[in-house]
Amino acid sequence: MLTHKQSELLRFIHERLKETGVPPSFEEMKDALDLRSKSGIHRLILALEERGFIRRLANRARALEVLRLPESTTPASTGRGRKFSPSVIEGNLGRVRSAGQAVEEDVERSVIAIPVMGRIAAGTPIAALQTRSHTIGLPPDMLPPGEHYALEVRGDSMIEAGILDSDTVVIRKQDTAETGDIVVALIDDEEATLKRLRRRGASIALEAANPAYETRIFGPDRVRIQGKLVGLVRKY
Repeated sequence: MLTHKQSELLRFIHERLKETGVPPSFEEMKDALDLRSKSGIHRLILALEERGFIRRLANRARALEVLRLPESTTPASTGRGRKFSPSVIEGNLGRVRSAGQAVEEDVERSVIAIPVMGRIAAGTPIAALQTRSHTIGLPPDMLPPGEHYALEVRGDSMIEAGILDSDTVVIRKQDTAETGDIVVALIDDEEATLKRLRRRGASIALEAANPAYETRIFGPDRVRIQGKLVGLVRKY
């Protein structure tokens, strides 16, 4: 699943290739997506390449090939506020539903299957949330009411909050949070990170739990809350 910015860039490249047969320059892509710098375009290109939507051709400047488009590129599936669709957990039924349809039933009714939606950075932000890769089973009493998904942690910026590299965090999907909550934050519709939320007047601070990392402060229009930390799974 692509973020709004990733989908927007993919459509722009696809349309330009159809019209002219030549991919747009990074400067043209930056202007089309109204980004501040070409480094944001570079990150989006990497994310699209990693997800198998485009391919960069070796030894050719500006050479991009669109390999595929998302199943749906309508505004309803790629617009703001619809970054992903975690499964809806019906705890009393032991059933997992995705997009309104039942897709599997737990062998044991005491276990709920939570979709793992890729990786989240506890350090330098990485490309935003990915598609569902697999599920993990959790007991219902570990989960508060709501929709949930899980992410694999990469980095050490939250170690003093007890969150280590390679842990799996369980996130309740929500778009609001209180000061002090540990959240999945999407920055500029491009990068996702796991940090503690602090509100400073009209600004939002994303605070690490490791003195080696600086607190980053953003305007409220640059940060979108994707969920709140409600649990953690660790393998030994």
